[in-house]
Amino acid sequence: MFPPDLIAAGGLLFAFDHATIAGKVVLSLLAVGSIFSWSIMITKLRVIQFARKQNARFLAAFHQDRQPLRLFEKNARFPGSPVFSVYRAGCQEMTFHLLGSAEVDETFRARLEIADKISPAQMGAVNAAMERAVGETALELESQMILLATAVSGSPFLGLLGTVWGVMDAFTGVAEAGSPSLATMAPGVSGALITTVTALCVAIPAMFYYNFLATSIRAVVVEMDNFAAELASELEHKYVDHNARVPEFRR
Repeated sequence: MFPPDLIAAGGLLFAFDHATIAGKVVLSLLAVGSIFSWSIMITKLRVIQFARKQNARFLAAFHQDRQPLRLFEKNARFPGSPVFSVYRAGCQEMTFHLLGSAEVDETFRARLEIADKISPAQMGAVNAAMERAVGETALELESQMILLATAVSGSPFLGLLGTVWGVMDAFTGVAEAGSPSLATMAPGVSGALITTVTALCVAIPAMFYYNFLATSIRAVVVEMDNFAAELASELEHKYVDHNARVPEFRR
C-alpha cells in the first residue's frame, strides 16, 4: 500500500515521489525554464509600461510648442521613451544638414535662424535616420521574446518526452515484475504524467504573456512610425526648400 499521508498531500506530491530520474531531470529543466520565462515576462511588462508613460510625457511636451527642434535645443531627456529616440535621431540628422554639426550650444538658436533650408534629398536622409531609429528601438523591445516563444513551443514537447519516457519505464517495470495490476502501474504512470502537467503550467502563462507583449510592442512600434511621419511633416514644412535645384553633373 502507499503511504496515506503522501496520497492525502496531493496528487502532485505523490506523482513527484514516484517520478523516475529522467522525469525529475525534465522537471528540473522545466523549473529553470519557468524561472527565466517569468523573469522575462515581468521585466518586459515593466519596460513597456514605463515606455508608454514616457511616450505620453514626451508627446505632451512636444505638442506644447510648434517649433519641432525646441526640445532638442533644450537638451531635454525622456529616458525609456521609444518615441523620443526617434525624435532625437531625426533632430540630430536635421541639424547636421542645416548647421553642419549636431552640437547644441548657446549659439544654436541664432545659427538656426539664419541657416539655409535643406533640399528634399537631404530630407530623405533625415527620414532614413528616423527609420533606422524605429528599427533599432523595435529590436530592443523585442529582445528576449524568443525565449518566451521557446517556452511556449518547447515546454510541452519536453514534458511529453518525460511522460513517454516515464510510461515506458512503468511498463518495463510491470513486465519485469510479471504482475500487471492497477496498483503496480499507477505509481509509474502518475510519475510520468507530472512532467506534462508541469510543462503545461510553464507554457500556458508564457503563451498568454507572449501574445500580450507582442501586441503591446507592435502598438509602440506603430506609435513610433506615426510620430516619425508627423515629425517629418513638420520638419519638411519648416526647413525644406522644395524649389532647391539638384546640381547637375557633367559627363
